[in-house]
Amino acid sequence: MKSINIVILAAGKGTRMNSSKPKVLQTLVDKTLLEHVLMQAQNLCSQIYVVIGFGGAQVRQMIDKDSINWIAQNKQLGTGHAVQQAMPHISDDSITLVLYGDVPLIRQKTLSNLVEQAQKTGIALLSAVLDNPTDYGRILRKNNQIQAIVEQKDANTKQLACREVNAGIMALDSGLLKTYLGNLKADNAQGEFYLSDVIGIAVKDGKTIASVVVKDENEILGINDKVQLAKLERILQQKQANQFMQQGLMLKDPARFDCRGSLNFGQDCEIDVNVLIEGEVVLGNNTYIASNCIIKNAKIGDNVSILSNSVIENAVIANGACIGPFARIRPKSNIGENAKIGNFVEIKKSAIDKDSKISHLSYIGDSIIGKGVNIGAGVITCNYDGVNKHQTIIKDGVFVGSDTQLIAPVSIGKNAKIGAGSTITKDLADGQLGLSRAKQTTLKNWQRPTKK
Repeated sequence: MKSINIVILAAGKGTRMNSSKPKVLQTLVDKTLLEHVLMQAQNLCSQIYVVIGFGGAQVRQMIDKDSINWIAQNKQLGTGHAVQQAMPHISDDSITLVLYGDVPLIRQKTLSNLVEQAQKTGIALLSAVLDNPTDYGRILRKNNQIQAIVEQKDANTKQLACREVNAGIMALDSGLLKTYLGNLKADNAQGEFYLSDVIGIAVKDGKTIASVVVKDENEILGINDKVQLAKLERILQQKQANQFMQQGLMLKDPARFDCRGSLNFGQDCEIDVNVLIEGEVVLGNNTYIASNCIIKNAKIGDNVSILSNSVIENAVIANGACIGPFARIRPKSNIGENAKIGNFVEIKKSAIDKDSKISHLSYIGDSIIGKGVNIGAGVITCNYDGVNKHQTIIKDGVFVGSDTQLIAPVSIGKNAKIGAGSTITKDLADGQLGLSRAKQTTLKNWQRPTKK
């Protein structure tokens, strides 16, 4: 068996994207288009050549992998010219597999089948039979043998009626490929050197062209604009959703669920509509996520309820906790067992221990809160003095009344109590009552003003 080299064409600007980024850096789910292709390629061989052109430095910076050999195509003169730039680095006694950086759904199994055919015949291409073959090059056969590929802009009426199309992906004996690339001509509507023309040259050379016909046309879909990008996003999301449901996850509406990362879950988990999963998320058993939540890089335990419109990022939620609705758990936060983080509560870089409650309208930042603490509405830990962040420590069993400000650094001892409306600037020892209020004044003979 000959060794395999992979050449990925990624030099195009992607004008129809209307973007400052090269087309292959547009994102699909959680990865760039090029990264999707690389994932499939890297399992097939060790030598990968990526041909870059427009925004090449940006592509290299974004896809920072030592295993990639970067090849510059300084002038974009067509797909054949692009492949030609990589061939001096490739041994004749090998197979070259040509892929495209904007065809992200191609499967490794399909590529393996294609390479296997090329090992036998020297040349194999990928094709599909489409109900609507518009925009694709047509494969021309005679007695079922491939004779040539004609691009749509160069095809006549009879050829345009052909429904078998060229996916552009092909595997060839490297020595043959080098020879045929040297014979390409740019006498076509685009004035470019088409890689597909090597097929006609090979036929004239007496070669038999093998083919692998894909059954799922989504595998060969290329992306040229934001409309196509959105279409493939939905295809991938639906595929992921189906896999999750087959593994036991309950999705209320799989069409309104997005996972842009990895999701691992236990038994009997349920996710309502419009939930977005990003990064690495782990759910325990019997966990419920209500509608309109964003969960990013979070570890969530068993029997957790995350209520509507909550955001959790880079945080840990322990068993039995309840979050939301309208709660925000910011990075480096750790919510303990059976803790309650209620509506319009924001937690930042804080640890909330077991059975503690912060039920509504509070900000807790840079804090350590013990077990069984009850924090009333409108409480703020004032952690920032304009220059530095400071820590608030609230020990087990503390009750903090509503509308309290704790000016960090400050420590509140076990079972202490703070009266509502207080501004606490000094530490409280265990069991103490902290209170800071202006004396109330009552005017007995006060009369309500009347409108003049």
